[in-house]
Amino acid sequence: MLSRTDMSAHPPSAPPVRAALLGFGFAGRTFHAPLIQATEGLELRVVASSQPDAVRAQVPGATVVASAREAATHPDVDLVVIATPNESHAPLAEAALRAGKHVVVDKPFTVTLAEARVLWALVRKQRVSLSVFHNRRWDSDFLALRTVIAEGLLGRVTHLESRFDRFRPEVRQRWREQAVPGAGVWQDLGPHLVDQALQLFGLPEKVHAQLARHRDGAQVDDWCQVTLVYPRRHVVLQASMLVSGGLPRFAVHGTKGSWLKYGMDTQEEQLRAGKRPGSAGWGLDPSPGLLLTGDARNGTPTVAPPGNYLRYYAMLRDSLRNSDRNPVTSTQALAVVSVMEAAVRAAESGREQTPDLTKDERVEFTSDFDVGVPSHSTGTAEVGARALMMAIQAVDAELRQLEESTEAAGEDADPDDQLLMLSYWKTAEELRNAYLHATETVINLPPYEQLVRPRGPKKQG
Repeated sequence: MLSRTDMSAHPPSAPPVRAALLGFGFAGRTFHAPLIQATEGLELRVVASSQPDAVRAQVPGATVVASAREAATHPDVDLVVIATPNESHAPLAEAALRAGKHVVVDKPFTVTLAEARVLWALVRKQRVSLSVFHNRRWDSDFLALRTVIAEGLLGRVTHLESRFDRFRPEVRQRWREQAVPGAGVWQDLGPHLVDQALQLFGLPEKVHAQLARHRDGAQVDDWCQVTLVYPRRHVVLQASMLVSGGLPRFAVHGTKGSWLKYGMDTQEEQLRAGKRPGSAGWGLDPSPGLLLTGDARNGTPTVAPPGNYLRYYAMLRDSLRNSDRNPVTSTQALAVVSVMEAAVRAAESGREQTPDLTKDERVEFTSDFDVGVPSHSTGTAEVGARALMMAIQAVDAELRQLEESTEAAGEDADPDDQLLMLSYWKTAEELRNAYLHATETVINLPPYEQLVRPRGPKKQG
């Protein structure tokens, strides 16, 4: 029997959130079922699978149905968790939402931005919750990186490289490696890389990308290199099926130094081995990151908090029960899909692309942008001030992009742009006031003027 977690956050007397799991392949069997079972206040009632014996062995007492659509609309469940092939995410999520269910979708949210927008609008119409399982936000190394950046140990981050690699030289007979919608390494691993980048720095201005097939017999991309372009910052995202090791998971460089991290988070390996989520040694990272400052040749190990995928489902439970914050909102997921799709367009065209979000979507993402201090942080004034710095720079980049496009359009500028700029200016002013207040208690913070790019005089017409 799996151990339960976070009992203090959820009174035992409260009725459980009844869940249905759609799909019992790798993602459903390895990630979602164990994590749901280990979270106090969630109950896995229904599983859609063609392997009833395998389900009953791992989830005794669950009702097993063959049809995913039947599970998505089952009358005995409140929450539907979708862990089916990528191209089925959108139609199954839509069916569940229309049936009044709360929904979790495994990454990627959807294959196309158009599908994501349909679900994004439906969530608002149905007044239910939709969340995407971007579990890599709770990797030990990513939590450590957020702290390193928030505490200003690297200064202003100018260059980040993030990669997920495998060594699988043989093309396998599975849908992820076949020529079907939503297949390929970019759709498989790219959502993790993009979501982490957006959590750190917000939306990029431009996207460059290359997608390729390197293995003999490959039907879909098995290598990718995507660059997210920000003001004075480049984020390089990479994944390959032909890298056997030796490269850092993260390489981050800034005006004060660098941070290198080798090795992957251990939670997936522990789940594969059948280790109980939350048990002794869960999520511990044996390979701490190394901080290098100045001309130092030897790095200083940095403290890495344990990884904690259980945190996602605990936060989801609290958002459904207590109206607490959704751990991954539909707006955040929509933004990830917009960057994913921009990368595909960039690779196909050979030209840089801009994420195709509307003005309203950008405003909502900016207001929803989680610059927050990592969940394990003590919440000190200094860490909070560093998080404010990141928010100020992200909003400034969005505002500058809007100002430049409006100026370039001249008399043909969209009248709504002025209202949008006013909204951004209001957000920027609120962040400025909060930062100035923080400088009264935290020493060695840079002046506010150094965080934003100076705006020159308006061109005379």
